[in-house]
Amino acid sequence: MHPSPPYAVRLADEIARQIQVLNNHLAQLPAGQATQVLGRILDAEDGLLGRVTSLVITGSHFAKDHAERGALPAEVWLALGRAANQLDDIGLDLDEHADTIRALDTGPTTGAAAVQPAASALVVRRRR
Repeated sequence: MHPSPPYAVRLADEIARQIQVLNNHLAQLPAGQATQVLGRILDAEDGLLGRVTSLVITGSHFAKDHAERGALPAEVWLALGRAANQLDDIGLDLDEHADTIRALDTGPTTGAAAVQPAASALVVRRRR
């Protein structure tokens, strides 16, 4: 008989499963509810994105300590550090649009006379 995995491993597996459930729900929610969920997911500090970023940062600290002792290759620490930095940058980029996402949830406040937003061509911008 195999020993049961440690609690933290079971927790990580459960969180991954819950994220998949959330993904499935998000794909099927009406626009207003999806906007609410998306706003919470993308919150750079308290949302899912912020928490995952924090988790990767913690993993980077762990890897640094182990790399300094020779237990892990330095490349592992560097890769986790890069991932943490990139996630943080993504969070900052998305944070610029948080108000727009929240505004979709509230909708127009002026009633029936409100002008519907015009569709625009999708333009890909990349900032480096």
